[in-house]
Amino acid sequence: MGLPERLRKEWFLLGIVLAIAAAKLQPAVGAKGGPLKPEITITYIAVSAIFFNSGLSLKTEELTSALMHVKLHLFVQIFTLVFFPTAIWLFLQLLSITPINEWLLKGLQTVGCMPPPVSSAVILTKAVGGNEAAAIFNSAFGSFLGIVITPLLLLLFLGSSSSVPFTSIFSQLFMTVVVPLIIGQIVRRYIKDWLERKKPPFGAISSCVLLMIIYTTFCDTFANPNIDLDKFSLIIVVFIIFSVQLSFMFVTFLFSTRNNSGFTPADTVAIIFCSTHKSLTLGIPMLKIVFAGYEHLSLISVPLLIYHPAQILLGSLLVPTIKSWMISRQKALKLTRQPKAPVKAWDQAQREHEFWMTGLNPRENSCTQFFFPFIGCVYTEQSIHC
Repeated sequence: MGLPERLRKEWFLLGIVLAIAAAKLQPAVGAKGGPLKPEITITYIAVSAIFFNSGLSLKTEELTSALMHVKLHLFVQIFTLVFFPTAIWLFLQLLSITPINEWLLKGLQTVGCMPPPVSSAVILTKAVGGNEAAAIFNSAFGSFLGIVITPLLLLLFLGSSSSVPFTSIFSQLFMTVVVPLIIGQIVRRYIKDWLERKKPPFGAISSCVLLMIIYTTFCDTFANPNIDLDKFSLIIVVFIIFSVQLSFMFVTFLFSTRNNSGFTPADTVAIIFCSTHKSLTLGIPMLKIVFAGYEHLSLISVPLLIYHPAQILLGSLLVPTIKSWMISRQKALKLTRQPKAPVKAWDQAQREHEFWMTGLNPRENSCTQFFFPFIGCVYTEQSIHC
C-alpha cells in the first residue's frame, strides 16, 4: 500500500495530529471565549450532532439476533465497566508514588471508566470473521450503559470535585446525548429506505465533529500557560497504555477459551475486542461535560487520545494471528464433535471372501464369524490354524 492510500485510510489519526498542531499554533481561536465559542458550539451543538448521527446510523434491527446470548453480554459488560476500571484503579495506587504527572494518571483512570466503542471493535471482529452480531450488540448496549454508568464511575474513582453539580451532569448528558440519540432513531424510521440506498458516511461525519472537539480541547491546553507536560510522563503513559491493552486482551482470551466457558472461537474474538476497546466518541464529549471548567482537562484527555489509536493499531496487527487461531480452533472442535466410526476387525466383504476361501459359509457360521478375531486362530489363504 502506497503512502497516499495509507494516508486516506488513516486520515482520522492524521487529523488528530493536525488538530493538535493547529491548536498549538493559534490556541486563542478555539479556546474558551474565543471566536469559535466552544462553550456553545462544542459543548452543545457538536456533541448533540455526534449522537444524532449515531442515532441515524445505529441499525437496531441487526442486534436482535444476538440478544439472547446473555452470558457473552454479561462477560463483556462486567469486564468493561467493572473489572477494567477497578484493575486500573489498583494499578494507579502503585503508580501514585512515581513522578508521573498526576493528571495523566487521572486520565488513565478515565480510560478505564469508558464504555466500548461503537465502531472499532465491530470492524476488527468482522475482519477476523468473529461473532459480528455479538460485537454490534455489545458495542451499542455498552454505549447506552456508558451514558449512565461512566459518569458514576468517573465520580466514584476521581471524586465529585467537578465544578459541575451531579444533577447538572446528568441533565446535560440527557439533553446532548440521550435526546439526540432517540431523535436520530425516530428520524431513521421514516428515512430508512433512503439511508440504505444512499449510505451516508456516518463514521466520517462523526469523526470530523470529533476532530473539532479535540482541537478546542487542546486550544484550552495551550492557551493556559500553567500547564506543562513533561516528556518522561508522556513516554511512560504510552508504554503503560500498550501494556494494559495487550494484558487485558490476553486475560479475556484466557477466560473465554476455558473448557467450560461455553463460548465458541467466534465469540472469543468478539469478547477480546469489545472488552478491551474504549470509546473515544463517547469519552471526549463526556469528559468535556464532567470536567467542564478544569484547566487540566486536556491532560486528562491525553491517555484516551493515545488509547484510541493504540487499540486500532494493535487490533489491526493482531487480526491475522487471531484469525489463524480461530480457524484452526474451529477445525479442531469440528473434528472432536464428529461421531467416531465403530472399529471392525476387517471389512465385511473381505471377511466373507476369506471365509469362502476356507470353505466356510459365513451365513451359516455366525458364531465362528463373530468370535474368530478373539480365539487365537491364524489365518492363511489356504486354511485356518488354531
